[in-house]
Amino acid sequence: MRLDVFDRTLVREITEAALWGAVRHHGLMGSTVVVSNDAGQFRIPNHALCWIHAERLLQKLMPKTPEQTRKLDKVRDQIWGLYRDLKLWKQKPSATEASILAERFDNIFGQRTHYKELGQLLARLHRRKGELLKVLERPEIPLHTNASENDLRACVIKRRISGGTMSTDGRQARDVMLGLMKTCRKLGISFFAYLGDRLRVKGLTGCIPFLPELVALRPA
Repeated sequence: MRLDVFDRTLVREITEAALWGAVRHHGLMGSTVVVSNDAGQFRIPNHALCWIHAERLLQKLMPKTPEQTRKLDKVRDQIWGLYRDLKLWKQKPSATEASILAERFDNIFGQRTHYKELGQLLARLHRRKGELLKVLERPEIPLHTNASENDLRACVIKRRISGGTMSTDGRQARDVMLGLMKTCRKLGISFFAYLGDRLRVKGLTGCIPFLPELVALRPA
């Protein structure tokens, strides 16, 4: 059967489903938590929601009266106060404090504001409590997606400057090189020294271990 006769979106969804099915079947990434901006393709069973993107929904509200503006500002202050306390809690997790933070979450997102649009949005976010408070189960995960978005920013900037690549091979080469560059930077390795080692430049060969080994050792 030729897949190219299907809609590209459908082919991508089928491919992603097959990949995720294979991951689950082989028991891989069983404890992995994916933190996302709520894009549908990232809603795997163990999913956490980015607080920055969640709060951004409140920024899109357009209060019609000074009273509605005050209520919106109050709620946003409450949310950011809880966010700061969650960051502090991550540094020294405590079961007792976790229950207090969960209760604060209910109080904030379950409150009545008498501002219809704000109330509907709070109720919507309240239904995602498990994903927004996933950090209380897994303190090691981030509360936002800033780091992953920063990793992708170089690719986006390169694409805007160059207008894309001429072929699939060109795109793959660009993405691989940018990925290696980012990985070397995170590991504190000179990218040029890394290339010299891999390309067997005289005097540099054998001085840099395989990157997967360094990545595995980084947490330790």
